[in-house]
Amino acid sequence: MSARSKLFTRFAKKAAHFTGTPACFVIALGVIVAWALTGPLFQFNDTWQLVINTSTTIVTFLMVFLIQNTQNRDTEAMQIKLDELLRSHRSASNALLDLEELEEDELDTLRKHYEALAEKSRSRRKGPRRDT
Repeated sequence: MSARSKLFTRFAKKAAHFTGTPACFVIALGVIVAWALTGPLFQFNDTWQLVINTSTTIVTFLMVFLIQNTQNRDTEAMQIKLDELLRSHRSASNALLDLEELEEDELDTLRKHYEALAEKSRSRRKGPRRDT
């Protein structure tokens, strides 16, 4: 991983964490309140409205990339953890380790197989709700 990539990753993590805090919400709310209070000063003109529209659009646009970066990393980490759990369980199928790499039709085939197994298990179940 390049130094630039590491720097972006660190920045994205910190930004995503900060934007989820109450302090960030209060700051955003404060900006909106300040903008609304300046409405009479600027006679609620088009420029006054354009300021908030442009500002929120830019912030939203940039946040999409930061959040997506963080989400991708979290998803990859979770996949690795799930793969390790599958790999470590003797009766689990190692063929399931990289399901996220399969095509849609392959996933559909596997899903149908596991749905059939679940249905078979439910139909056999009598008494307590335990099938293992």
